Amino acid sequence: MPIDVAAALAAEPTVREANWTERDVLLYHLGLGAGVNSLDPAELGWVYEKGLRVLPTFAMVAGQGISAGNLRPAGMNMPGIDIDLRKILHGGQALTLHAPIPMSGSARVSSRVADVWDKGKAAVIVLEQSATDRDGNPLWTTRMQIWARGEGGFGGDAGPEVTTAVPERAADRVLVSPTSTQQALVYRLSADMNPLHADPAFAQMAGFDRPILHGLASYGMVCKAVVDGVLGADPARVRSYSVRFAGSIYPGETIETSVWQDGDRLTLLATCPERDGGPVLTHATMEIN
Repeated sequence: MPIDVAAALAAEPTVREANWTERDVLLYHLGLGAGVNSLDPAELGWVYEKGLRVLPTFAMVAGQGISAGNLRPAGMNMPGIDIDLRKILHGGQALTLHAPIPMSGSARVSSRVADVWDKGKAAVIVLEQSATDRDGNPLWTTRMQIWARGEGGFGGDAGPEVTTAVPERAADRVLVSPTSTQQALVYRLSADMNPLHADPAFAQMAGFDRPILHGLASYGMVCKAVVDGVLGADPARVRSYSVRFAGSIYPGETIETSVWQDGDRLTLLATCPERDGGPVLTHATMEIN
């Protein structure tokens, strides 16, 4: 069987060292479209090392960029799982912050398969990564949902039900994030060099008109929009941030994020106006300080 659930869950975590510098953080923020108005002090705080702030979603690429000498993401070593990579989709992403991410530093990142859910026609593999600093203090925890088409039906737990509903009232804020036509070319230098995001011929073979923006770029852009537009440009106010990836966008299109706030919980819905409001990120929430 391609997925041996018992073996996957029982496997020892894999561990890697992640190192990053200010340069990696600056490049990551530029890949999210920061600094378009370079004379805006609020934007300058994302793209200039003097007073640099670090978005929590930098955790997605920490230790994988130019300073690490690695322009490809670390491979996912998942014992007990042998599936065709063409069958998998990045279905969802969650991030929990335990401390602010420093503008330069290092971390010990431990990866393990935390859950395998049976969705009938697909399996969902939940890959958890936990990062600690050199003294063992926790920095962040991520949980990536990997959808493996055609690998379900093994009689396992279907996993938790998550509502798609947003509040039945007008959004408290609507945040607009334009993308540039070259944005995917910049973002890919932080980690993901998949030709789907650069090569028109490759993108067409994959069923797209042209290269698409990375899902994790959309994830970071929405986080930045909320930090700037709701949280007073203070990334330390983000405690956790979770989404499902619902649709792709092309560089040059726009992400429009609706925000509903109930105390320290934000409900988010990101759509693309150029696609008649088609969804980009759904099931999206953020817990804040």
